[in-house]
Amino acid sequence: MTQAVAIIAGEDRQRSEALAQHLSLPLFDAITALPAECIAYLRYFDNKLQLFPAGAQSGPIAVNFAGNATAHRLRSGGELIVKAVRGRSKEALHIVDATAGLGRDSFILAANGFRITAFEREPVISALLADGLQRALVADDTTIREIAQHISLHAADACEHLATAINDVDVVYLDPMFPHSDKNALVKKDMRLFQQLFMTRDDEAEKLLTNARTAARLRVVVKRPAKAPPLAEVEPAYTITGKAVRFDVYPC
Repeated sequence: MTQAVAIIAGEDRQRSEALAQHLSLPLFDAITALPAECIAYLRYFDNKLQLFPAGAQSGPIAVNFAGNATAHRLRSGGELIVKAVRGRSKEALHIVDATAGLGRDSFILAANGFRITAFEREPVISALLADGLQRALVADDTTIREIAQHISLHAADACEHLATAINDVDVVYLDPMFPHSDKNALVKKDMRLFQQLFMTRDDEAEKLLTNARTAARLRVVVKRPAKAPPLAEVEPAYTITGKAVRFDVYPC
């Protein structure tokens, strides 16, 4: 990954230098200085940390919880994911989002009253999410600020945490980037780039699901493309299905 991703000093050299040191990534003054093997680069632009593909095939990726896309998802309610995670529970739940990615599902769940502990093991993705959450905490929109306060981000692999978590996790939510044959899942630009850089190995699926089921008090919920096989080939107790994705539920 250190050869595939670099950092461009951009408009905020001080933060860029700190980020390069934190992520152990090379820092360059200009895009033209990037090595040939570089697939993408991080850059502070428009007061946001953004991940740019080195080629011109798509635009940059950033986390912006105050943007129109998030507002639309909040208005639409995220009914399926909330239904899968909440089940029949009436109390406020503590959710571990073990594969947080860019935090979209964490934010929807937090907006619906859940307390979220989010894990993202890939340092580049975690840095993008941390930047987005920090901006959300100081957003002009009071609602956005309050939602962000319910999310605690950890730049770490959740698998080991789940193996030792005891009596503190109600639900574990998983949306891992495992390879599958549903090419529709590759349409979004972030998924195309992330699968080039950060694809999770198939042989990690069983351990992740096993540890999640050990840690969760109530259930594990796994988000899958509609036509993908169950995670680790383990059949869920039941499924909540939408048009493009489904949520496989494993009661504990």
